[in-house]
Parts: sequence; structure tokens; C-alpha cells
Amino acid sequence: MSPLQAGDKAPLFVLKDQNGNDFSLEETLKSHQVLVYFYPKAMTPGCTVQAQNLRDVKADLEKYNTVAVGISPDAVKRLTKFTERDELNFPLLSDEDHAVADAFGVWGLKKFMGKEYDGIHRLTFLIGQDGTVKHFFNKFKTKDHHEVVLAKLEELANA
Repeated sequence: MSPLQAGDKAPLFVLKDQNGNDFSLEETLKSHQVLVYFYPKAMTPGCTVQAQNLRDVKADLEKYNTVAVGISPDAVKRLTKFTERDELNFPLLSDEDHAVADAFGVWGLKKFMGKEYDGIHRLTFLIGQDGTVKHFFNKFKTKDHHEVVLAKLEELANA
């Protein structure tokens, strides 16, 4: 596993969102920078906290012309349930074959409770409107992910 780094070109993708509609990174970048966050599984405790916190700071993200999208290997139907249950206000994207996760370098070997398996690593990328990775987030806890993101957005805005 070798995740993209700041300065790398982000792979363009089109994935189905929780409503079964196509979400195009290329189209979205025409008007916003995009916070692409990868998470292992919808409706699990850590993923729920992370999504709820991003939901709650949507207006703050918009101040920095940023939209958040979450990507997991979940089916669209599960993403629909997650969105409805937690009243999420941003796109959740289905990457069932983990092709986008592979392209971003976030799919790889994981260890949990003594077992090894392949899966998505919880990592986040800020993609600038020029299509390059502006920042790679790999040091955060699910409960403070949104705070780390907002602090970096403020830092970049003031640079």
C-alpha cells in the first residue's frame, strides 16, 4: 500500500452515491475542492462518528469551498441506510470492487484482533480544483478528524 501524497495528481473517478446517482470527481472539481475520505464500513461506530462530525461541519467546509465525500466498499443500499439513519448531508460513494481505493493507494493489508485481511485504510485526501492532492491526512482519530481537516483548511487559506 502506497497512498497518494501532496502534489500527486488525483485519479479521476465516477462512483455511485447513496442515491444511485453518478458522482464525478472531475465535474465536482470544476466548482469546489474535494475532501475525499476513505472509511472501512458504513454504520460501524468509528465510521459513524467520523461521518456525523463531517455532517455537522458542512457549513464550515463550505467556507473553504470544500465538499466532503466518503468512499467505502459498501453497496449503495447500505449507504442509503447510513445516510438516512444519520441524516448525512454529503455524498457517500460505493467502491465495491475497491478500484478507486486501489488508485488512491488506500487498499491493503490490515490487522484486527489477530486476523489479517485486505481492506480500506482510514485515510483522507484534500483534492484541489487543479486535480492535485493538496494535503494527505493520515494522523487523526475518528472523533477529531473534522477538527484536523478544518485546521488544515484554515492554514492553507491563510498561507
